[in-house]
Amino acid sequence: MRSGWTSYGERRFYSTYILSNSSMTLYIGMTNNLFRRVSEHKRGEGSVFTSRYHFDRLVYFEQTTDVRDAIAREKQLKGWKRKRKIDLIKTMNPKWIDLSAEWTE
Repeated sequence: MRSGWTSYGERRFYSTYILSNSSMTLYIGMTNNLFRRVSEHKRGEGSVFTSRYHFDRLVYFEQTTDVRDAIAREKQLKGWKRKRKIDLIKTMNPKWIDLSAEWTE
């Protein structure tokens, strides 16, 4: 199976994303289902770190059809200094609104 396609011929997307909370702590992750993963984070599921810091807003994301690109981008962003991450967020979301606020389960 080619990267970026499901077994039934639909295009698959992989997302690299940044979550934040009221104290502007940042969490960077990668997933093949952004809606599901953000919902899990908001419910405090997934890891001790995410449940401890109550990440409640999706402030940045980007998508690709190649899982290797998404993994590489996640690693790249995790290596950046905080200021550079904040500058990246501001390019898409200068007011730091929750980009997933309109999503429903």
